[in-house]
Amino acid sequence: MNIQDETLQENLSETSAAKKKKRHTGLIIFLVILAAALIGGALYYFYQRQQPVQTVEGFLQDIQTMDFNGMSAFLQDGDLSQLDEADIRDETYAGFFQEINSKMTYDITENHFRITNGTANVTARIRYIDGSNIYKETITEFLRQIVSTAFSGEDLTEQETRETLSSILQEKAQSAQDSFSETEITYPLIKTESGWKILSLDEETVTFMSANFKTVEDEINQSLSDMEAGNGSTAQTAPEAAEGDRIDMDTDTFSIQYTNHTVGSDFGGDPCLMVYYDYTNNGSSPSSAMVDVSLQAYQNGELCDAAIPEVNDPAIDNYMSEIQPGQTVNVCQAFSLKDQSDVTLQASEAFSFSGSASASQIIKLQ
Repeated sequence: MNIQDETLQENLSETSAAKKKKRHTGLIIFLVILAAALIGGALYYFYQRQQPVQTVEGFLQDIQTMDFNGMSAFLQDGDLSQLDEADIRDETYAGFFQEINSKMTYDITENHFRITNGTANVTARIRYIDGSNIYKETITEFLRQIVSTAFSGEDLTEQETRETLSSILQEKAQSAQDSFSETEITYPLIKTESGWKILSLDEETVTFMSANFKTVEDEINQSLSDMEAGNGSTAQTAPEAAEGDRIDMDTDTFSIQYTNHTVGSDFGGDPCLMVYYDYTNNGSSPSSAMVDVSLQAYQNGELCDAAIPEVNDPAIDNYMSEIQPGQTVNVCQAFSLKDQSDVTLQASEAFSFSGSASASQIIKLQ
């Protein structure tokens, strides 16, 4: 091979290498562009996927700070009227609700994101203050005070009544140990022109924001209805009692102990049963047996009506008299009789909720 042939061969080799290098470089550039496109698509998807989660987190954070404008902005319809039904936006109770909701915590547990139609379902596990016991104690004390106030002849305005309830509520909340409950709520969301929005405020959110008020609302309404009817915590079904049972109760607010009974006549001359018991005020403020105690009598399975005895007895006055904390008086309550059959007595806490203390006793008239 002459010099000319060698030079030609070298040129051909260099040209082939250059082409291979160019093809290799082009492949690398293509792969880089492809990878960038894939990464960019993944990043875009990940970014979009996080948007509904951030909306729910922002909504729950606004609940913690009770920022109602912020909450409304995260809702598609912006409607927070359900909060008003639970008095959560009422200025009278603002301090209480701010305190309990500041202790709420949450974790996002699921995110079902659908990029094709711009919808998502985000699930949050929420730990919140359960105020059921606080509400029960508050309403019981509130009813006791309202009855005592009415008996003393005072008239409270609507605002004074609300302020009284708010004061008791905050007092009970401060003295009670925090009790937490957990719930899981799935928030449906939709992508709008102004970002991701929760479709609407749901009942479960209102419930935990109100510290489980909805779970005791029926009992509260029943107690209020009983108070308006003048029945206290009247039971409509005759209780069961054994021969040796005696009314002997001790609660945080009062103690009662049966002492004796007599059969007399009411102001119309009809027979009536007069039941005597010792009442002790265990509370921290003046009260009375009429405010604290619910005593019913049953004969032949039916509730006996209250009676007004024809005799004057100081124990009858003691039933209505307001006594000081730690004081004990003997009181009397009278009930109409239909015949001489046994009477079953049942004592319980007046204006109380289910599960309250109670005691029963059989009175033999013959």
